[in-house]
Amino acid sequence: MLIFDAHLDLSLNAMTYNRDLRQSVRRIRQEESGESHLAGWGCNTVAFPEMRKANIGICVATQLAGCMKPAAAGGGWNSPEQARAMTQGQLTWYRAMETCGELRQIRSLAELESHLQRWQTDASQTPIGYVLSLEGADSLRTLDDLYESYEDGLRAIGPAHYGEGRYAMGHDKDGPLSKPCRELLKEMDRLGVILDATHLCERTFDEALEAFHGTVWASHHNCRALVDDPRQLSDRQIKTLAERNAVIGIAFDIWMGVPGWQRLVSNHSNYVDANLMALTNHVDHICQLLGNTDHIGIGTDLDGGFGIEQTPSDLDTIADLPVFLDRLRQKGYGEDDLRKISHGNFLRVLRSAWH
Repeated sequence: MLIFDAHLDLSLNAMTYNRDLRQSVRRIRQEESGESHLAGWGCNTVAFPEMRKANIGICVATQLAGCMKPAAAGGGWNSPEQARAMTQGQLTWYRAMETCGELRQIRSLAELESHLQRWQTDASQTPIGYVLSLEGADSLRTLDDLYESYEDGLRAIGPAHYGEGRYAMGHDKDGPLSKPCRELLKEMDRLGVILDATHLCERTFDEALEAFHGTVWASHHNCRALVDDPRQLSDRQIKTLAERNAVIGIAFDIWMGVPGWQRLVSNHSNYVDANLMALTNHVDHICQLLGNTDHIGIGTDLDGGFGIEQTPSDLDTIADLPVFLDRLRQKGYGEDDLRKISHGNFLRVLRSAWH
């Protein structure tokens, strides 16, 4: 079954972790010996061969370089000029992967439908499709950068990440929608850029969705009702997103999947339930809350600053994503529902945004 992964930090891995994603996960792990300050070093899960094994024919791939205070992974630049330079280096890497036939950028409805047809006909000879997204808007020095990035194929933006951003507060902070962010949202709306509501603090979430009239999704989120943390979506937010016809991508960072997991402290030997079945509970919660399977998808965030030390215990690489669909089958989800969750819902949102 085709899988649409709505959140992969591919260029972060290539440019910050110095990973050649054309190699296998095993090869990359072997090369990452010794100590490193980078979380998940030697424990990666994502590479192009394993994405193909999972039948990930399309993904949302990020540019990530923020100026947040305090700094988060990939987001500790001291000026927007530095952050912008990093995102441009990441864009250059994406272009290089297009040149060597690994990736294909998707920017329009015609390109989307053409890619899906090619993947269905011969996936082995078709580049993996990617929609370019910006996680945290700090690198946009002015709106001129937005216009330039749109011409470069940028089609989704999450204004915030962690901490205090230049445009918006991250989920771990509190504050209103800023004037610069209102101006950014207005231009995103005009251009048809998708708003990724992920990482917005609750107050900004509400005000952003009120101010923005275009297409919305939440690329990588789980449920606060099951794991109580501001990073998660409350039931009220889930219903608000559904009212906007949005889709929520289930994240595979296991601290977001099971209550009580402490990052850098807990491990799988003392937390036996930290597995893929735990993530199906978040799918089930959203579907039961909304009464349908129309607003849930997959946004793994795998290798988003962590590795197998913090993934579900029964996931070794991203090639194991079909096991997640098997777990949903075990819970009684039918094939039509699985098609929606694995790819159909996010494709519906893209088609709506690009009609």
